[in-house]
Amino acid sequence: MGTAERATPATGGNERNDDELSDGTIVAEKAAATGAARPQPPAEGISEPTPAPTPAPTPAPAPTGASGGAGGAEPRGSRAGRNLPAALAVGTTLGMLCIAVLLFVPKVFIGVAGVAVGIATWEVAKRLREADVLVPRTPLIVGGQAVFWLGWPFGPGGVTGAFAATALVCMVWRLFDHGLRTAPRNFLRDTAITVFTLAWIPLLASFAVLLLLEEPDGNLRVLTFMILVVCSDVGGYVAGVLFGRHPMVPSISPKKSWEGFCGSLVFAIIGGLLTVTLLLEANSMIGVVLGIGLVVVATLGDLVESQIKRELGIKDMGTMLPGHGGIMDRLDSMLPSAFVSWLVLSTLL
Repeated sequence: MGTAERATPATGGNERNDDELSDGTIVAEKAAATGAARPQPPAEGISEPTPAPTPAPTPAPAPTGASGGAGGAEPRGSRAGRNLPAALAVGTTLGMLCIAVLLFVPKVFIGVAGVAVGIATWEVAKRLREADVLVPRTPLIVGGQAVFWLGWPFGPGGVTGAFAATALVCMVWRLFDHGLRTAPRNFLRDTAITVFTLAWIPLLASFAVLLLLEEPDGNLRVLTFMILVVCSDVGGYVAGVLFGRHPMVPSISPKKSWEGFCGSLVFAIIGGLLTVTLLLEANSMIGVVLGIGLVVVATLGDLVESQIKRELGIKDMGTMLPGHGGIMDRLDSMLPSAFVSWLVLSTLL
């Protein structure tokens, strides 16, 4: 600080401090406030030694762990760098809502998931356009809803057809979005990222619809895969906070640790054994296969989003969910897990 405020006397009168008798005393007061001593001239014939510069302290490296499964310490809030109470409250509320819908009105889940997919697609498109990646938002969001919803009446064929049609519309839209007389800039990059986004969110999410439509226990299959993703997150978080020491992929996600990954495996395998046996009444070894598969793809899904956010220079895709970020920040591990769950359960059950 270059200056310091003088304290106002408590009496509020016109009293003056004895030190304020000259302009020099004000300088002394400023020096005292900043902890600096007024320089004194050296004695005649004696040169004053130049003090050695004090090196700046080197900050200690922060411990690493796994996000959604590991634990680097943070000065405040949760050790995963989130507002833990808010995250727990939001996560619990969403979880109870999904369970109630799946158990009592399963088809309503399609509508709830469809809204989430639409918001997530909008969040990603908004972030991309902020980074000057001009994805065509209107056909991407509308076509993404078609990809998601057409799995209900038409099955995998409806999903595939809607995906191909939306990709073509997005290409043409981006080609002429500046008119017929202006050539598009970065057309190849923007259309490739558009198709990637279409596959990343609506296409992968559509497998949750296909899983739900499996008779006679599609709702329980969706509930099983959602429980296993939560088990993976909780196991990774607990193990990472308590034991996380060895970073998994520090260049992408510094807080992910191998200890957190192992915790995810343990919790997901136990969860798979219980849910497949009790909910689906199937061979418990299917639960082991499903648990391992979901941990791998959920972790990879989280890393994919982490790398995308790193390249975009952002922390979260959105701000809708306190303690979590945006809707997309909650779906990153769910989306590939929906596909793997549909593949494993449709094949082995």
